[in-house]
Amino acid sequence: MGASSSLDVINTAASGPAQADLDKCVHCGLCLNACPTYRELGLEMDSPRGRIYQMNQVVNGAPVTPSYRKHIDLCLACRGCETACPSGVPYGRMIEAAREQLEACTPRPLLQRLAKKCLLEKLIPSPTALQIAGAAFYAYQVSGLQRLLRSTGVLRAFGRAAELDALSPEAQIPFFFGKIGASFPALGEKRFRVAFLAGCIANVAFARLNEATVRVLQQNGCEVVIPPGQGCCGALHLHSGMAEQARALARKNIDAICDGGFDAILTNAAGCGSTLKEYGHLLSSDADYKNKAGKFAASIRDVTEFLAQIDLNPAMKPLDLAVTYQDSCHLAHGQKIKDAPRRLLKSIPGLSYREMPMADLCCGSAGIYNLVHTDMAMRILKNKMESVNSTRADVIATANPGCMLQLAAGVRLFGQSQRVVHVVQLLDEAYA
Repeated sequence: MGASSSLDVINTAASGPAQADLDKCVHCGLCLNACPTYRELGLEMDSPRGRIYQMNQVVNGAPVTPSYRKHIDLCLACRGCETACPSGVPYGRMIEAAREQLEACTPRPLLQRLAKKCLLEKLIPSPTALQIAGAAFYAYQVSGLQRLLRSTGVLRAFGRAAELDALSPEAQIPFFFGKIGASFPALGEKRFRVAFLAGCIANVAFARLNEATVRVLQQNGCEVVIPPGQGCCGALHLHSGMAEQARALARKNIDAICDGGFDAILTNAAGCGSTLKEYGHLLSSDADYKNKAGKFAASIRDVTEFLAQIDLNPAMKPLDLAVTYQDSCHLAHGQKIKDAPRRLLKSIPGLSYREMPMADLCCGSAGIYNLVHTDMAMRILKNKMESVNSTRADVIATANPGCMLQLAAGVRLFGQSQRVVHVVQLLDEAYA
């Protein structure tokens, strides 16, 4: 990793990835082509194999340097390397452990620490704060101020404000928070009783998606309960090295839902689902929650996974659409679910399904990656949109809200006026 002055080098303060996990990597290189940053940069240290080599050095006593931080931070944690790996290297939990280690031993600039604290500790876990921020952002959008600032180019004078504004979601009134604590009956014969995890930001920015998810589940014989007391899953915290905060959020969700007697606990966000399914590992050292966390994780299903496993209600109207599907990384690589969303799309009458090249290569969203590494995220997105455009599809379907935001930005910048939707929204249209 090269030499560094004593001012730049900080000794590790946390254990980092487990040595047994690191030793599983045989350095074969089959992961390289599956890694978005390696495909863009061609640098060994920005490949999974290269990052594992660096993690191993640090775990065995090498100092944490700015170079190490840079290469670890630039990883999207898309886990495409896990799918490509023949040795079963658990790269996802390794990169999270490495980032927890970095978070514990890296002094951040004051403004960066404040921004991270406000976003991940104060805003996202708080329904009240999210509703206040959402209402303010809704006023900014509908008042015409956002349109004015975009058209005049004023935002470009404020650093990265224009980039962040371009990636911002739409605040959707009414917010979905009002549905939390409610129960929705099955339409027709009741076949299942399920809990729905509504998320955090999704209650503001994807309220209509959450409503569509409830309707589709009702159409398929589900009584849908949206348990009170639920909240953020902790995925963004975990990916940012804030594992203790993620554990606290996990305990809160387990307490709210675990003993509800549900046939399944469902989410429509692939990134959240991947973390929720790993609560058992996250809380494996917590004697009070270890067993409950394992039980909770075993009940989690992505909504596309659940719907593909039951006898889907076929009473759908035809949709005359050409649709392509973008794999959400944490559904395809984290949860190993690729066939279910495609089967659901192909079950819709009249829909023409068109597979895109490299559909399971990351779009560049990766939680808040597109906000902190915007240049790299846009390079990856541009390549993704070339694959999308080659299908000449009218609609881009995916299974994760973060991917939806990124792909919508891709359509504006590099696309052909495609519509971006969640798979469940197309099912909702067909049932309507």
